[in-house]
Amino acid sequence: MLERFDFLNIGLTDVVDIILVAVLLYYVYKLVRGTVAINIFIGIVVFYLVWQLAKALNMDMFSGILGNFINVGLIALIVVFQQEIRKFLLMIGSTNLANKRGFLKHLKFLRQEEAQTITDVEAIVAACRKMSFSKTGALIVIRRTNSLDFVKNTGDPMNIEVTTPILESIFFKNSPLHDGATIIEGNRITATRVILPVSNERTIPLRFGLRHRAAIGITEKTDAMAITVSEETGEISYIKNGEFSLNEDESHLAEQIKNDLV
Repeated sequence: MLERFDFLNIGLTDVVDIILVAVLLYYVYKLVRGTVAINIFIGIVVFYLVWQLAKALNMDMFSGILGNFINVGLIALIVVFQQEIRKFLLMIGSTNLANKRGFLKHLKFLRQEEAQTITDVEAIVAACRKMSFSKTGALIVIRRTNSLDFVKNTGDPMNIEVTTPILESIFFKNSPLHDGATIIEGNRITATRVILPVSNERTIPLRFGLRHRAAIGITEKTDAMAITVSEETGEISYIKNGEFSLNEDESHLAEQIKNDLV
């Protein structure tokens, strides 16, 4: 019986193994956090721990049944988590390992993300509310952890602090910058006139146009958040993980964005 617990003799390789698994689980959690997939993820972790415990206690029949479920369930998991897997692979592919700063930026899980503490959410929401009153169309994308370089390259680079007047001026109808999306990283506007991938989801209501489809598209492929202002109705939509909601209350929208940036 005691031979089953030989794993308690931990060496350097075991420590590295544990760290790598912890990092992997952290990034998987970041991808599914705030979605319905988080419950599935927790269930899988619990299921796996029970399976390992059954194996350690030499419960051959029970562990065998659980093992067969895990082997067969891998295909089902790929289908269930296809959107999250796409985001994870995109995050890995967009990491520039040759750039030391860029690589370390993806490993800063030991401290809070920069964008979580300095993004001026109130300025963004205030600008959207003013543009809603004037029915000025707008599309704002707020980065979380996944790189947005693959879409930023389609627009015009910018490096300016987020303020309400600046956002209003960008989306002013006669402004040369109003077409496309504006990217916000931390508290800086880093790109304008950005072309976003458009979602092909057929369940999107017909009353939502290309601006909303682009917002849904970028949030399907990354963990970024998007805010749109309808040019026809002035409605403000908040999009995350490919799903959107209409927001009437300015304070509620600001609180929701802050919570999702944590």
